[in-house]
Amino acid sequence: MTNHIVTKPVITLSGITTRTTNAEEMGPNGRLPQLWETFHQSNIAAQVEVVDSHLIYALYTDYESDANGAYTVLVGHEIDNNTVQADSHLSQAVIPESTFMVFTSKKGPVFKVVAEAWGEIWEYFSHSPEEHRSYTGDFELYDTRGLDPDNVEVKIYIAIKST
Repeated sequence: MTNHIVTKPVITLSGITTRTTNAEEMGPNGRLPQLWETFHQSNIAAQVEVVDSHLIYALYTDYESDANGAYTVLVGHEIDNNTVQADSHLSQAVIPESTFMVFTSKKGPVFKVVAEAWGEIWEYFSHSPEEHRSYTGDFELYDTRGLDPDNVEVKIYIAIKST
């Protein structure tokens, strides 16, 4: 897995959410598979004006503490920062302007490469003397142009504290 550091401006997202923990997701009652299924059935891009309909974000936000606490996940699309959303069943969230360490997964089946990438990210930050997570908003970015679910490469943006 490769990584590099970038700074991104504020990004506003619209989508559907759930609240969960890593412990829940590792067991039989994980909420993320159902969240993704609902997302794919909802056609959010047709419900709100999105910036790039081929880009799907999975935002991890509202962290209770760190990787061990509860957090909210929003799966959706970027919308213009000035867009007011009229549809009440969709949630809106903001990724604050941040410096991110970007991890690029291996290519392979989506659920396998994403799980492996997160395992490597947790391992990296458990031993990193220089970079520390800020827990202000991390996200996975999926580009659906030419997407083959069995051969996906995902970029995962982890917000890090400024030095």
